[in-house]
This record gives sequence, C-alpha cells and structure tokens, in this order.
Amino acid sequence: MSKSITVGILVGLFFQLNYTLAQDTKFQKVIGLGYETGPLLSNGTDWGDEIKDAVDYRAIDFKIGWRKISNTTFNYLYRYPTLGLGFNSALKSYEEIGRPQSVYGFMEIPFSIKGIDRSVSFGYFTQLGVGFNLRPYDSIANPSNRYIGSKVNGYVNLGLNTTISISERVDFLVSFGLKHYSNGASKKPNSGINLFPINFSMRMKLGEIYPTPANPPVIPAKGLKTFWNFALYTGIKNYEIGEPSYFRGGLGINYLLEPAFKYRVGLGLDLFWAQGLHLRFPERNFSFRDQTSLAIVGSWEWQLTERLFVPIGLGAYLYRNELNQEITWFYERVGARYRIGNHLSAGMQIKAHKAKADFFEFTLGYTVPGKK
Repeated sequence: MSKSITVGILVGLFFQLNYTLAQDTKFQKVIGLGYETGPLLSNGTDWGDEIKDAVDYRAIDFKIGWRKISNTTFNYLYRYPTLGLGFNSALKSYEEIGRPQSVYGFMEIPFSIKGIDRSVSFGYFTQLGVGFNLRPYDSIANPSNRYIGSKVNGYVNLGLNTTISISERVDFLVSFGLKHYSNGASKKPNSGINLFPINFSMRMKLGEIYPTPANPPVIPAKGLKTFWNFALYTGIKNYEIGEPSYFRGGLGINYLLEPAFKYRVGLGLDLFWAQGLHLRFPERNFSFRDQTSLAIVGSWEWQLTERLFVPIGLGAYLYRNELNQEITWFYERVGARYRIGNHLSAGMQIKAHKAKADFFEFTLGYTVPGKK
C-alpha cells in the first residue's frame, strides 16, 4: 500500500482522537492491556490451508481511551461510548506472513445504558487503522503467501465484547471479532489476511472516576432534513501481479434524507474513471466510455458523532467495463469520514465487488443543506 494511503489513514485517526478531546469537557480516561489468540482463516485453497496450519497467531494489544461522559445527545444515543487509540502486535514473526502489527482508532459502544454499571455488561466495537510489518507475496522469496502483496495495509477489526467489573477502577474484558488486513487492491495479490482471535484484557480507569449520568439529556425535537452531497473519489489500483498500479477515481452525487440523529439515507449516481487502459492493452483502441462506468447507488450514513460518520453504499451499474475488473453488476462501499465545518468532509472508504476489493477511495465531499 502506498505511503499516501498510510498517511491518509493516520490523519483520519488523528481527526477522530482530536474530535473526542475537543468536544468532551468531561471524559473518563482508561488504559488497557490484552492478550489475544485465534486462527488465521483459510480461503479453502491448498496454499491457504498450509499458511493456516503454519500460523499459531498470538498477540498483545494496548489501548488508551476516553469514555464520553458529557450528557449530550450523541453520547446518550450511543450509551456513553469509549473512543481512543490502540497498538496491536503479534508476539512472533511468521515466515509466511511476517509479524502483523497495527496502529488503530477504536470505538466501543455498550448495548444498553442500564447495563453499563452492572458487574457484567455487553457491547460491540470497531477498529480502523494501519497494519504493517507484514511479509508480502514474492514469486521467489515468499511464493506461498498469495494473501497479501504489500508490507503496509489497511486494518479493520469488528466484534463483540463482555466487560466484567472487578472493582470500581479495574475491569476484565473478553472480546472476539473478525480482523482483516487489506491494501484495497493497490498491489496484488490482495485476497486479504483474515484472523478470528479472542482477546483477554485488563482495563484501568485513570484519574477521577466519573459515574454514568443518572438522567438523560433534553433531546431536541428532530425534524426531517435533506442534503445534496457531492463527492470526489481518488485512489490507485493494481490489475495484475508485477504490473504497475494506475489511478482510479470518480465523482458522486447523492440526495440524502436525515429523519433521525443517527443516520441519513438517500439515492444518487457514481461515475468512475480508470487510468491506463491504453497502456494495459496497447493493441486496442478505447473510447471514453470504455474507461468509465456509471452506477445508481443507494446510500446510508451511520452518524457516530456530530462530525464522524460511516458511509455505506450499494451500487448497481448502468454500464461497466470488465477490463477494469468491475466483475459484478453491483458493488459495495463502506468507510469513515469526518465533517470539517458545515459543508466539507474528508475520509476513506473501500469499494468492492462481492467483498473483493476494487480500490480504496480517498474522498473529499461537499454537502449542501436542502429544505427542512
């Protein structure tokens, strides 16, 4: 994965952390240390089974977080979540995949407010960051690892957790989830490395201990809002192992409705453009249409805070080009974006066909409010 992708992800993590500190005048500082172990998931091939059997994955995990205690609308709607930064590292290096390590931002959300202060509580978590120190595919030095083609990759971990309160200050946590490393097809091969670890950790509250607010905040009435959202997508894509990577990009326009604080939903169009078609197939002639694709897309934005949100999309091509590896008539999209002011937003998302990465979309958006 290119340095620009790495920088982009790290900038996104910085924005997430900066927003947490800037908006919450009161938060509970926590620090945690964990141990995790679990299988690497095979893709069902002979070489995938060999790597699965060779990797006895074990790792340590370190987190520092800030539980949002201020009695605001979004804090209450998400049951006073914890946001923060973490570092994860395998305990040893494996000949086939290297020593996976990651730096990530995370969000932990309880399932209920009433359960937060009980001795045992449950919730879910998301982690997004940069994975590095992996050993990529090499036709000579490492031909068995066809999962990943780059040392640096995007990192995602989603799962469930259980918190057991040992004392007012110390908690024991058990969590499990699906951990994924991928470079978004910026360098092939890119099947992605998938792990399914269980994590055991201790977490300590630092400084003054704040109780969960006893009463909900006054939540203002929510009227229907509408928005026009314009987006510019940029990225790179590698089509064949050992070949150059090329620019991929596009433009998007969406009309969105906001019926609730936590989400927006809408419909729009995406236009994609693929560079390098003439270089990849010099013996053929191509038109502008051959280098582009057009799709109608249904969009859903999961609003995590006033500025941080998760765009999710499902698109159906009006026309596409299989030479650009648009292999199905539909595609999926998921990512994270940060609103800068009232109109601008920036972030990263991944576009895929049947969960097979097309490219990482680094996105700059501009939103125009419509009529209320």
